[in-house]
Amino acid sequence: MKTVDVNSTVSVNYTGKLEDGTVFDSSLTEGREPLSVTLGQGALIPGFEKGLLGMNVGEKKTVNIPFMDAYGDINPQMVADVPKDRVPEGIEVGQMLQTMTPQGPMNVLVKEVHEDHVVLDANHPLAGKDLIFDLELISVE
Repeated sequence: MKTVDVNSTVSVNYTGKLEDGTVFDSSLTEGREPLSVTLGQGALIPGFEKGLLGMNVGEKKTVNIPFMDAYGDINPQMVADVPKDRVPEGIEVGQMLQTMTPQGPMNVLVKEVHEDHVVLDANHPLAGKDLIFDLELISVE
């Protein structure tokens, strides 16, 4: 039986949850397929990849991933005050906007809306959060 190692190509079902039990992503959602990925290429957060190592086909396990092995800590430099006339009219807290950067498009979250400015946050929505993943290994090559 083949075991997952650092260069394996795997197919895995997963459900990602926050510590309070809120599900933020799952391959088990209707219409979705298991995640297929080759490890060691930087496509997964480090803790998810580490959690797969050593697993065998059919094995299920739950991994707890501290935020530093997930999307990292919240970076205050990724939060900016922007004049209100530089964003679409009628925006509300919680909306996602897309902005252009020298590196290409970037999604930002509207954190606050004030009379003359808005606060935009370009941190990953899961930055600063510990994550829990239920994993089920479907195949390994």
